[in-house]
Amino acid sequence: MAEEIINRVASSKLRVIDLEDYYPNGNRVLFDIKDWLMEGLVLREKDFRAFVAEHNWSQYEECYVALHCSTDAIVPDWAYMLISIELQPYAKLTIIGSLNDLESILYTEIISNLDLSIYEGLPVIIKGCSHKPVPSNALILMSQKLKPIARSIMFGEACSSVPLYKKR
Repeated sequence: MAEEIINRVASSKLRVIDLEDYYPNGNRVLFDIKDWLMEGLVLREKDFRAFVAEHNWSQYEECYVALHCSTDAIVPDWAYMLISIELQPYAKLTIIGSLNDLESILYTEIISNLDLSIYEGLPVIIKGCSHKPVPSNALILMSQKLKPIARSIMFGEACSSVPLYKKR
């Protein structure tokens, strides 16, 4: 008779947090304004306002938008503000920065609103591998939020975790 395989991790107090589970659904858009600048470098207010007025903003419905300029142009803050006002009825969130900045901001908001009291006094592993773009900043934020609550914090997988913190 074959011996029954027992999953010790599943029957232990060890809890795994997979930040990928909190990944917010929605398209991410990197909106580059360089094409709205003269020669990609100079913002001419009248032309810029015309581009903003004529653009189809509804295509960003339910999207997360990161505004940026891929050239070394000096873009005044009001230009990004003007675009964000047009995006406001459509986009879930608009920021200035890269797609990495966008993910980091999304996760900052998510983690700050999590109730982690269920991990009180327990050993916790923050899962390391993910198929979705979980930013490194989210791992740091989660470990900081868990420290006052968890008995211990590890990183990785149950079979090969790296210990990070243990309550004394």
